[in-house]
Amino acid sequence: MKKWTILTAFALLLTGKAYAQQNEKKMKNIEKNEHYTFKLSDKVTRKKVHFKNRYGIVLTGDLYSPSSHVKNKGLSAIAISGPFGAVKEQSSGLYANQMAERGFIVLAFDPSYTGESNGEPRSVASPDINTEDFSAAVDFLGLQKEVDRNRIGIIGICGFGGFALNAAAVDQRIKAVATTSMYDMSRVMARGYYDAITPEQRTQLLHQLGEQRWKDAEKGTFQPGPRLNAEKLEGDEPQFVKEYFDYYRTPRGFHERSLNSVGSWNATNALSFMNMPLLTYIKEISPRSVLIIAGEKAHSRYFSEDAYKMAAEPKELIIIPGAVHTDLYDKTDIIPFNTLDVFFKKNLK
Repeated sequence: MKKWTILTAFALLLTGKAYAQQNEKKMKNIEKNEHYTFKLSDKVTRKKVHFKNRYGIVLTGDLYSPSSHVKNKGLSAIAISGPFGAVKEQSSGLYANQMAERGFIVLAFDPSYTGESNGEPRSVASPDINTEDFSAAVDFLGLQKEVDRNRIGIIGICGFGGFALNAAAVDQRIKAVATTSMYDMSRVMARGYYDAITPEQRTQLLHQLGEQRWKDAEKGTFQPGPRLNAEKLEGDEPQFVKEYFDYYRTPRGFHERSLNSVGSWNATNALSFMNMPLLTYIKEISPRSVLIIAGEKAHSRYFSEDAYKMAAEPKELIIIPGAVHTDLYDKTDIIPFNTLDVFFKKNLK
């Protein structure tokens, strides 16, 4: 039985052995294209939309609107994305549904190169392009006739929490930003969990990534990395790996387009994150407001606490008692939506 360590868990993001082909027997009755992991509120309408980012990539999103807004103008709006490797039919859509119930126009979108959004090659992420995706979402929302473009905020979930903070720092049109279960993807890829990667291990990892580039160049294709969630658990995995499995690989959160449910990032995906820290300019969000929410028992809690320390006022850190990382993906009795409602209504006025 293999022994699990922080570095072993981190290696799942980048290298390691490929998992066996996942068993989709329980998932075959899911209707491809129309499957959402939550029920649409009868107080909300949803429509599919498309918009381009600054790099010309066409993004696909779902626009959620309160059913009663028909003739209203000057409404506040929120753009939402995440978690890292998820799609809009999962957590971001659930958040959008909840916030639209509370009177906001909300856009949940698939990031570049994933889900229904365009971009080649597939299954790749970028600290720059995924930050830009948020600003492109702001572009789109600001062009909607019912939206006041001076009242737009964003929410980033998990890895897109880091991108959201980075976007808010550079894009002053974003009037408020909130994160839940935040990951700093540049930090975890460059340093490992809890910054445990040594300089020697980092050098070796960069060597492996460079060698993989040669292989990809020779083949003219991009080698997939390891499956992000196994077909089944062996029982000796870290607790947070079990929590991811319980969301992404069960009907609770499974989606056939989600990399975290059925796929993997490209084997060289980490390259662009290795020396491009996302939170360098987080203080420049001020005087706009930052709300950071994390679970008390989340393995990722330290990312949120450190980001809070780095940010300037006005800022708020909320720790949800007893909650783990994935509880803030979909557990509506735990996610503090009323707090998010108050935060955005206060700061988008």
